[in-house]
Amino acid sequence: MAGGAGNLIPLVAAIIGLGVGAQILSDRFEVPSIIFLIGAGIALGPEGLGLVTRTSFGNALPAIVGLSVAIIVFEGAFHLRAEKLRQAPAENIRLVTVGAFIALVATSAVTKFAFDAPWDVSFLIGALLVATGPTVITPILEVVPVRDRVEAALETEGIVNDVTAAIIAVVVFEIIVAGDTNPEEFLVLFAERLGIGVFVGILVAAVVWYLLRYVDLSPGNAPQNARLLVLAGALVAFGTADFIAKEAGVAAVATAGIILGNLDVPYEEDISEFKGDVTLVVLSFVFIALAALLRFEDLLELGVAGIVLVVAVALVIRPALVFLSLMGDRFTRSEKVFMSLVGPRGIIPASVATLFAVELQNRATELRTEAADLAGGTATAANVCTTNPTGEVAGLCAQAAQLDSGATLLVGTVFLVILATVVFEGGFARRLAKTLDVIPMRVLVIGGGQVGRSLAERLEDRGENVVIIEDDETQVEVARNGGHTVHIGDGTDTEVLRAAGADNARIVVAATGDDDVNLLVAQLASSKFDVETILARANNPDNVEAFEDLGVRTISSALATAQAIDNAIERPALADWMSKVGEAGDVQEIEVTSEELVGRTVREVGPELPGGCLIAVVARDGETKVPEADFTFEYGDRITVIGQHDSVREAMDFCHPGER
Repeated sequence: MAGGAGNLIPLVAAIIGLGVGAQILSDRFEVPSIIFLIGAGIALGPEGLGLVTRTSFGNALPAIVGLSVAIIVFEGAFHLRAEKLRQAPAENIRLVTVGAFIALVATSAVTKFAFDAPWDVSFLIGALLVATGPTVITPILEVVPVRDRVEAALETEGIVNDVTAAIIAVVVFEIIVAGDTNPEEFLVLFAERLGIGVFVGILVAAVVWYLLRYVDLSPGNAPQNARLLVLAGALVAFGTADFIAKEAGVAAVATAGIILGNLDVPYEEDISEFKGDVTLVVLSFVFIALAALLRFEDLLELGVAGIVLVVAVALVIRPALVFLSLMGDRFTRSEKVFMSLVGPRGIIPASVATLFAVELQNRATELRTEAADLAGGTATAANVCTTNPTGEVAGLCAQAAQLDSGATLLVGTVFLVILATVVFEGGFARRLAKTLDVIPMRVLVIGGGQVGRSLAERLEDRGENVVIIEDDETQVEVARNGGHTVHIGDGTDTEVLRAAGADNARIVVAATGDDDVNLLVAQLASSKFDVETILARANNPDNVEAFEDLGVRTISSALATAQAIDNAIERPALADWMSKVGEAGDVQEIEVTSEELVGRTVREVGPELPGGCLIAVVARDGETKVPEADFTFEYGDRITVIGQHDSVREAMDFCHPGER
């Protein structure tokens, strides 16, 4: 035992080290980390150095994987915000219901006919391959900054499908082992596990929220205790539900995560950062450990049927379910194509398939042992089925062979689909997004000081893809700690601008404290790049006229400050409301492109706008005015909508589908 533990410690340390390295490489090369994690796992496994095998972790692997999955699912669920769900509520519901059903039935059917497999094994594989999962979607979305509604739909699908796929899979697995294929029994087992998980999740979330909100955890170290309490709550929810009913734990942690993520919990930012770091380590460990169990011979045995399954899942079933689920005009055609081609399978199918395969093989060994006892003589579990058995012994041997075959098929198909979808869809996601033009055009903010960071925060809040350019190490660190994307370099260097994405920039803002730098940046953006909007900050009000004579749109810091003070004096209510823009309130200018507005009057359109917002200003042909009730909208008008934050965002989609 001591020797095993001694060998295990450096192995675990090496896996975690490689996992962290994979995350760093992912950020450096803007490639999803799962690509590097799978590569590291294969390198350590039997197909590489052979350092990790199926016996490396002994009997502890199921427990390690289970708790790791709990943390991963909780992390994803915690970030599933209600406001994101409102981006596309009907489409999200269809994606996780109609879409999941299509994936389950179609994948099961392809597996059945491609491999001539039993229906129960086919449905087990189909259930596992429903799950896309936040563990593979989130790393992709970190390097492919798609629009909010696309991100919300993919994240929601991944989290919900992880839960439902795991529960359906365990129910099907129990039916396979028990030999009971009664549909009513299936529905009862599914509802039982889902109900237990949801109940436990709600209970744990309520307890954790109460402790965070109303109990003084520690006057001196409350943030740390809050982080530990939330982590413990996730593990307790998983363990309690899983103890009551196997695989109910996944539903419990998902429920607890969604509830806590949408409540006003203290130290939320500290909790999110801590959980994110823990999840990265756990995800790295589990993905590498499971990838290390992969044997190429299991994949090669699948032959042409395996290729048929991969093609069907990735290029036929996935596009079909996406387009059927997302019918309507909320998502553009390019966004639907992107979502169709980005649905990689991840940690839940890999971990559950591995554990089920081990259990199926153990059950097969038990059957052979029973057969040996019946045969008597010199028969053993190892040879009883090789001596032409008859009668009941032959029946037990046939069942054992079927379970072994099912285990091999299960691991082979699931890992083949994971490997193919992760490598190709994850590896080419960014290039695909650029080709389909689903990445919002960049906004470059040159200068990572207080002005630049504040502007970036506001722009990012409304879904813009913002990159700050800064060469001061201190400012870079502050901006990155604030969650902003920062490109290190001199903003007056053409190559630095190009590397930061100026070729694909819609807006360039020169916001440094040096007017000469701001003027040069504006001129470079105008002469070298086809940028739609260029703005420069003028720190010295005497430079405003000179800037504008050169064709640079300029904002004077002094005049802007004076205007803000004047508003606070003369228009205090408006000034107070404007200070909260981006939080409770919002103001957005939108181009009219929707048929819902063109040719109609303000009087007709007003009642159809979301409650809590109104059209304040309309700009047409260089003239801006407050519209009268009989003003008729034309295509290309630019309207300014003012009101509550969420209402304004809904109005943006109403007036200009595809804007965000």
